[in-house]
Amino acid sequence: MSLLVVGSVAFDSVKTPFGEAADVLGGSATYFSTAASYFTDVNMVAVVGEDFPQKHIDFLKGKKINLDGLQTVPGKTFRWRGEYGYQLNEAKTLETQLNVFERFNPKIADSYKNSEFVFLANIDPELQLEVLRQVKNPLVIGCDTMNFWIKGKKNALLKTLKEVDILIINDGEARELAGEVNLLKAAKCVLSYGPKALIIKRGEYGSLFFNNSNIFAAPAYPLETVFDPTGAGDSFAGGFMGYLSNTRNFSEPAIRQAIIFGSVMASYNVEAFSLDRLKSLDYKDIEGRYREFKRLTHFEDL
Repeated sequence: MSLLVVGSVAFDSVKTPFGEAADVLGGSATYFSTAASYFTDVNMVAVVGEDFPQKHIDFLKGKKINLDGLQTVPGKTFRWRGEYGYQLNEAKTLETQLNVFERFNPKIADSYKNSEFVFLANIDPELQLEVLRQVKNPLVIGCDTMNFWIKGKKNALLKTLKEVDILIINDGEARELAGEVNLLKAAKCVLSYGPKALIIKRGEYGSLFFNNSNIFAAPAYPLETVFDPTGAGDSFAGGFMGYLSNTRNFSEPAIRQAIIFGSVMASYNVEAFSLDRLKSLDYKDIEGRYREFKRLTHFEDL
Protein backbone atom coordinates (compact mmCIF):
# COMPACT_ATOMS: atom_id res chain seq x y z
CA MET A 1 0.00 0.00 0.00
CA SER A 2 2.97 2.33 -0.58
CA LEU A 3 2.87 5.28 -2.98
CA LEU A 4 6.01 6.92 -4.36
CA VAL A 5 5.94 10.47 -5.74
CA VAL A 6 8.83 12.22 -7.46
CA GLY A 7 8.44 15.97 -8.00
CA SER A 8 9.19 19.43 -6.68
CA VAL A 9 9.11 21.10 -3.29
CA ALA A 10 9.05 24.88 -3.58
CA PHE A 11 8.32 28.27 -2.10
CA ASP A 12 5.42 29.97 -3.89
CA SER A 13 4.42 33.62 -3.98
CA VAL A 14 0.89 33.91 -5.31
CA LYS A 15 -1.52 36.76 -5.98
CA THR A 16 -5.19 36.25 -6.82
CA PRO A 17 -8.16 38.66 -6.90
CA PHE A 18 -8.91 37.48 -3.36
CA GLY A 19 -5.54 38.03 -1.68
CA GLU A 20 -1.90 37.13 -1.84
CA ALA A 21 0.71 35.03 -0.03
CA ALA A 22 4.50 35.22 -0.18
CA ASP A 23 7.08 32.44 0.16
CA VAL A 24 4.56 29.81 1.21
CA LEU A 25 5.09 26.07 0.95
CA GLY A 26 4.34 24.66 -2.49
CA GLY A 27 5.59 22.31 -5.18
CA SER A 28 4.02 19.39 -7.01
CA ALA A 29 5.35 16.71 -4.66
CA THR A 30 4.20 18.68 -1.62
CA TYR A 31 0.60 19.10 -2.74
CA PHE A 32 0.42 15.54 -4.06
CA SER A 33 1.87 13.99 -0.91
CA THR A 34 -0.32 16.00 1.45
CA ALA A 35 -3.51 15.03 -0.40
CA ALA A 36 -2.47 11.39 -0.76
CA SER A 37 -1.47 11.10 2.90
CA TYR A 38 -5.15 10.99 3.92
CA PHE A 39 -5.46 7.66 2.10
CA THR A 40 -2.13 5.84 2.12
CA ASP A 41 1.56 5.80 3.06
CA VAL A 42 3.56 8.21 0.89
CA ASN A 43 7.24 8.13 -0.04
CA MET A 44 8.52 11.48 -1.35
CA VAL A 45 11.53 12.12 -3.60
CA ALA A 46 12.42 15.79 -4.09
CA VAL A 47 15.17 18.32 -3.41
CA VAL A 48 15.36 21.45 -1.24
CA GLY A 49 18.05 23.93 -0.36
CA GLU A 50 19.66 24.83 2.93
CA ASP A 51 17.05 27.58 3.39
CA PHE A 52 14.20 25.09 3.77
CA PRO A 53 12.83 25.55 7.30
CA GLN A 54 12.42 22.79 9.84
CA LYS A 55 8.75 23.70 10.36
CA HIS A 56 7.94 22.44 6.85
CA ILE A 57 9.84 19.21 7.49
CA ASP A 58 7.89 18.79 10.70
CA PHE A 59 4.59 19.39 8.88
CA LEU A 60 5.33 16.75 6.23
CA LYS A 61 6.50 14.23 8.81
CA GLY A 62 3.38 15.01 10.81
CA LYS A 63 1.37 13.78 7.82
CA LYS A 64 3.42 10.56 8.03
CA ILE A 65 5.05 11.30 4.68
CA ASN A 66 8.33 9.38 4.42
CA LEU A 67 11.12 11.88 3.68
CA ASP A 68 14.03 9.45 3.20
CA GLY A 69 14.12 10.65 -0.41
CA LEU A 70 14.05 14.39 0.32
CA GLN A 71 17.54 15.66 -0.52
CA THR A 72 18.90 18.78 1.16
CA VAL A 73 21.75 20.27 -0.88
CA PRO A 74 23.74 23.53 -0.81
CA GLY A 75 21.84 26.43 -2.37
CA LYS A 76 18.35 27.87 -2.35
CA THR A 77 15.03 26.05 -2.68
CA PHE A 78 13.04 26.31 -5.94
CA ARG A 79 10.87 29.45 -6.01
CA TRP A 80 7.87 30.33 -8.17
CA ARG A 81 5.88 33.57 -8.32
CA GLY A 82 2.59 33.79 -10.17
CA GLU A 83 -0.66 35.67 -10.49
CA TYR A 84 -4.25 34.72 -11.32
CA GLY A 85 -7.00 36.91 -12.70
CA TYR A 86 -10.70 36.27 -12.21
CA GLN A 87 -10.32 33.47 -14.76
CA LEU A 88 -8.67 31.15 -12.26
CA ASN A 89 -7.98 28.22 -14.58
CA GLU A 90 -4.52 29.39 -15.57
CA ALA A 91 -1.72 31.18 -13.74
CA LYS A 92 0.49 33.87 -15.21
CA THR A 93 4.06 33.03 -14.22
CA LEU A 94 5.91 36.17 -13.16
CA GLU A 95 9.17 34.62 -12.00
CA THR A 96 10.78 31.18 -11.72
CA GLN A 97 13.98 30.51 -9.78
CA LEU A 98 14.87 26.85 -10.23
CA ASN A 99 17.83 27.06 -7.84
CA VAL A 100 18.68 23.54 -6.52
CA PHE A 101 15.84 22.03 -8.58
CA GLU A 102 17.82 22.80 -11.75
CA ARG A 103 20.32 20.09 -10.77
CA PHE A 104 17.78 17.64 -9.37
CA ASN A 105 18.76 14.04 -10.06
CA PRO A 106 16.22 11.73 -8.40
CA LYS A 107 17.77 8.90 -6.42
CA ILE A 108 15.28 6.29 -5.30
CA ALA A 109 16.12 5.02 -1.83
CA ASP A 110 16.28 1.24 -1.45
CA SER A 111 13.30 1.43 0.90
CA TYR A 112 11.28 3.06 -1.92
CA LYS A 113 12.18 0.76 -4.83
CA ASN A 114 9.38 -1.71 -4.12
CA SER A 115 6.67 0.97 -4.00
CA GLU A 116 3.57 -0.54 -5.58
CA PHE A 117 2.25 2.78 -6.86
CA VAL A 118 4.42 5.42 -8.53
CA PHE A 119 3.50 8.96 -9.53
CA LEU A 120 5.80 10.97 -11.77
CA ALA A 121 4.92 14.58 -11.03
CA ASN A 122 5.72 17.42 -13.41
CA ILE A 123 9.48 17.11 -13.99
CA ASP A 124 11.76 16.59 -17.00
CA PRO A 125 10.57 13.44 -18.86
CA GLU A 126 14.16 12.21 -19.00
CA LEU A 127 14.18 12.24 -15.20
CA GLN A 128 10.80 10.49 -15.18
CA LEU A 129 12.32 7.70 -17.26
CA GLU A 130 15.29 7.52 -14.92
CA VAL A 131 12.94 7.03 -11.98
CA LEU A 132 11.21 4.16 -13.76
CA ARG A 133 14.56 2.48 -14.30
CA GLN A 134 15.10 2.47 -10.52
CA VAL A 135 11.77 1.07 -9.29
CA LYS A 136 10.77 -2.59 -9.30
CA ASN A 137 7.56 -3.69 -11.02
CA PRO A 138 5.03 -1.17 -9.64
CA LEU A 139 1.37 -2.08 -10.00
CA VAL A 140 0.33 1.36 -11.27
CA ILE A 141 2.38 4.21 -12.76
CA GLY A 142 0.75 7.64 -12.93
CA CYS A 143 2.25 10.65 -14.68
CA ASP A 144 1.87 14.39 -15.12
CA THR A 145 3.58 16.78 -17.53
CA MET A 146 3.24 20.34 -18.84
CA ASN A 147 3.40 22.38 -22.04
CA PHE A 148 7.08 23.23 -21.45
CA TRP A 149 8.06 19.54 -21.77
CA ILE A 150 5.56 18.85 -24.54
CA LYS A 151 7.15 21.59 -26.65
CA GLY A 152 10.76 21.13 -25.62
CA LYS A 153 11.20 17.39 -24.99
CA LYS A 154 8.35 15.64 -26.77
CA ASN A 155 10.43 12.65 -27.90
CA ALA A 156 11.55 11.93 -24.34
CA LEU A 157 8.00 12.43 -23.11
CA LEU A 158 6.64 9.94 -25.64
CA LYS A 159 9.16 7.37 -24.40
CA THR A 160 7.89 7.93 -20.86
CA LEU A 161 4.26 7.62 -21.91
CA LYS A 162 4.91 4.13 -23.28
CA GLU A 163 5.66 3.08 -19.68
CA VAL A 164 2.73 4.87 -18.02
CA ASP A 165 -0.62 3.43 -16.94
CA ILE A 166 -2.49 6.69 -16.21
CA LEU A 167 -1.66 10.14 -17.57
CA ILE A 168 -3.18 13.10 -15.68
CA ILE A 169 -2.96 16.44 -17.54
CA ASN A 170 -5.10 19.51 -18.14
CA ASP A 171 -7.11 20.28 -21.26
CA GLY A 172 -4.55 22.68 -22.74
CA GLU A 173 -1.79 20.11 -22.31
CA ALA A 174 -3.93 17.39 -23.89
CA ARG A 175 -4.59 19.57 -26.93
CA GLU A 176 -0.91 20.52 -27.20
CA LEU A 177 0.27 16.92 -26.86
CA ALA A 178 -2.16 15.58 -29.45
CA GLY A 179 -2.22 18.53 -31.84
CA GLU A 180 -6.02 18.38 -31.72
CA VAL A 181 -8.50 21.04 -30.55
CA ASN A 182 -11.37 18.63 -29.87
CA LEU A 183 -10.82 16.82 -26.57
CA LEU A 184 -12.34 13.53 -27.74
CA LYS A 185 -9.96 13.42 -30.68
CA ALA A 186 -7.09 14.56 -28.47
CA ALA A 187 -7.80 11.81 -25.94
CA LYS A 188 -7.83 9.12 -28.64
CA CYS A 189 -4.48 10.38 -29.93
CA VAL A 190 -2.89 10.55 -26.46
CA LEU A 191 -4.01 7.01 -25.64
CA SER A 192 -2.32 5.81 -28.81
CA TYR A 193 1.00 6.96 -27.30
CA GLY A 194 0.83 4.22 -24.68
CA PRO A 195 -1.10 5.14 -21.51
CA LYS A 196 -3.91 2.75 -20.60
CA ALA A 197 -6.00 5.65 -19.32
CA LEU A 198 -6.10 9.44 -19.53
CA ILE A 199 -7.60 11.95 -17.10
CA ILE A 200 -8.05 15.48 -18.41
CA LYS A 201 -8.40 18.12 -15.69
CA ARG A 202 -10.65 21.04 -16.63
CA GLY A 203 -10.50 23.26 -13.55
CA GLU A 204 -13.90 24.63 -12.59
CA TYR A 205 -15.47 22.42 -15.30
CA GLY A 206 -14.43 19.16 -13.68
CA SER A 207 -12.54 16.29 -15.29
CA LEU A 208 -12.84 13.69 -18.04
CA PHE A 209 -11.61 10.09 -17.89
CA PHE A 210 -10.83 8.10 -21.02
CA ASN A 211 -9.68 4.58 -21.71
CA ASN A 212 -9.96 2.60 -24.91
CA SER A 213 -13.58 1.65 -24.26
CA ASN A 214 -15.25 4.21 -21.98
CA ILE A 215 -15.56 7.88 -21.01
CA PHE A 216 -16.46 9.23 -17.56
CA ALA A 217 -17.23 12.88 -16.84
CA ALA A 218 -16.99 14.27 -13.30
CA PRO A 219 -18.05 17.80 -12.32
CA ALA A 220 -16.07 20.17 -10.17
CA TYR A 221 -17.51 20.79 -6.73
CA PRO A 222 -19.38 24.13 -6.68
CA LEU A 223 -17.67 26.48 -4.25
CA GLU A 224 -18.56 29.92 -2.95
CA THR A 225 -14.99 30.60 -1.81
CA VAL A 226 -11.97 30.08 -4.07
CA PHE A 227 -8.78 31.75 -2.87
CA ASP A 228 -5.92 30.03 -4.67
CA PRO A 229 -5.99 27.30 -7.35
CA THR A 230 -2.24 26.66 -7.09
CA GLY A 231 -1.63 22.96 -6.55
CA ALA A 232 -5.21 21.93 -7.28
CA GLY A 233 -4.13 19.56 -10.06
CA ASP A 234 -1.46 17.99 -7.85
CA SER A 235 -3.98 17.63 -5.01
CA PHE A 236 -6.37 15.95 -7.45
CA ALA A 237 -3.66 13.51 -8.49
CA GLY A 238 -2.74 12.85 -4.85
CA GLY A 239 -6.32 12.06 -3.88
CA PHE A 240 -6.80 9.89 -6.96
CA MET A 241 -3.59 7.88 -6.61
CA GLY A 242 -3.89 7.74 -2.83
CA TYR A 243 -7.36 6.19 -3.04
CA LEU A 244 -6.22 3.61 -5.61
CA SER A 245 -3.26 2.73 -3.39
CA ASN A 246 -5.55 2.33 -0.40
CA THR A 247 -8.12 0.10 -2.11
CA ARG A 248 -5.87 -1.76 -4.58
CA ASN A 249 -8.98 -2.04 -6.72
CA PHE A 250 -8.45 -1.15 -10.38
CA SER A 251 -11.93 -1.86 -11.70
CA GLU A 252 -13.58 0.94 -13.62
CA PRO A 253 -16.11 1.69 -10.83
CA ALA A 254 -13.20 2.02 -8.39
CA ILE A 255 -11.33 4.33 -10.75
CA ARG A 256 -14.44 6.50 -11.02
CA GLN A 257 -14.61 6.67 -7.24
CA ALA A 258 -10.92 7.61 -7.14
CA ILE A 259 -11.59 10.46 -9.57
CA ILE A 260 -14.26 11.84 -7.24
CA PHE A 261 -11.92 11.59 -4.25
CA GLY A 262 -9.32 13.44 -6.32
CA SER A 263 -11.90 16.12 -7.06
CA VAL A 264 -12.71 16.34 -3.35
CA MET A 265 -9.07 17.01 -2.46
CA ALA A 266 -8.73 19.61 -5.23
CA SER A 267 -11.89 21.37 -4.06
CA TYR A 268 -10.54 21.70 -0.53
CA ASN A 269 -7.14 22.83 -1.78
CA VAL A 270 -8.49 25.93 -3.55
CA GLU A 271 -10.30 27.20 -0.45
CA ALA A 272 -7.11 28.73 1.02
CA PHE A 273 -3.58 29.72 0.05
CA SER A 274 -0.80 27.15 -0.02
CA LEU A 275 -1.70 23.99 1.94
CA ASP A 276 -3.59 25.82 4.68
CA ARG A 277 -6.92 24.10 3.95
CA LEU A 278 -5.43 20.64 3.36
CA LYS A 279 -3.56 20.93 6.66
CA SER A 280 -6.76 21.35 8.65
CA LEU A 281 -8.77 18.47 7.14
CA ASP A 282 -9.75 15.23 8.77
CA TYR A 283 -11.08 12.18 6.98
CA LYS A 284 -14.67 12.92 8.03
CA ASP A 285 -14.49 16.15 5.99
CA ILE A 286 -13.33 14.17 2.96
CA GLU A 287 -16.04 11.53 3.31
CA GLY A 288 -18.67 14.22 3.77
CA ARG A 289 -17.75 16.05 0.59
CA TYR A 290 -17.54 12.73 -1.29
CA ARG A 291 -21.16 12.05 -0.30
CA GLU A 292 -22.11 15.56 -1.42
CA PHE A 293 -20.48 14.85 -4.79
CA LYS A 294 -22.54 11.69 -5.05
CA ARG A 295 -25.78 13.58 -4.35
CA LEU A 296 -24.75 16.31 -6.78
CA THR A 297 -24.36 13.87 -9.68
CA HIS A 298 -27.17 11.40 -8.90
CA PHE A 299 -30.36 11.23 -10.90
CA GLU A 300 -33.16 8.68 -11.38
CA ASP A 301 -34.57 7.22 -14.57
CA LEU A 302 -38.19 8.24 -15.12
